[in-house]
Order: sequence, then C-alpha cells, then structure tokens
Amino acid sequence: MRFQELLAYKKAFSLAMKIFKLSKSFPKEETYSLTDQVRRSSRSVCANIAESYRKRDYPKHFHSKLTDADAENSETQVWLEFALHCEYLNQEIYEELFLESDEIGKLINYMILNPSKFGVHVEH
Repeated sequence: MRFQELLAYKKAFSLAMKIFKLSKSFPKEETYSLTDQVRRSSRSVCANIAESYRKRDYPKHFHSKLTDADAENSETQVWLEFALHCEYLNQEIYEELFLESDEIGKLINYMILNPSKFGVHVEH
C-alpha cells in the first residue's frame, strides 16, 4: 500500500488544500506570519504521516513521526484559532476546519495505538 492510501493522509491532505485556498484571502501583512505558519503546519501533518509509514520497519521511528504529525496538527488548530479571532475566517468555516483537524488527530492516534495494523512489527 502507498502512504497516499492511508485515511489519515488523505484527510490531512484535503485539509491542507482547503487551508491553502482559504488562506489566499488572508491580508498581505500576514503572508510571512499566520498565512505561512498555517500552511506549513498543515502540510507538515501530511509529510510526517508519509515519513512514519515509510519508517514502519522501525517501530520507534514510526511512533516518533506520528507524534510529530499529531503535534503539527495541534499547531494547525492554534493558527486556525488565530485566523478566527483575527476575523480572517468566520465561525462556521473555523468549526468545519477544526472538526476535520480533530478527526485527523483521532486517526493519527489510532495509528499510534495500533501500529501492527500498518505493517509495523511490534516486539512482544
């Protein structure tokens, strides 16, 4: 299986693309701060999920990369909250994006708690 087939990756990629499109409307003065940060963190979730899957022969690396993905997902939530309070996103869009991010976090956590389902050989 390719990492692109993982549900967590698919949902994270979709969210990153939504954030990219929405953040195009953020003010120019946010280009190198909020806009850049929310794009980077949301994309990093995808990259870390991909890396974790490729590192599945090494259980500790698999776990480490997934915890990195989870941390980046949490960072994305922080930037979305700033975007809401700076009035760059309305409440409805914020809640939609936040719920998607929350679901991604649950999927990442599932991968962390069930590594053998993703081809990781866990020592007993």
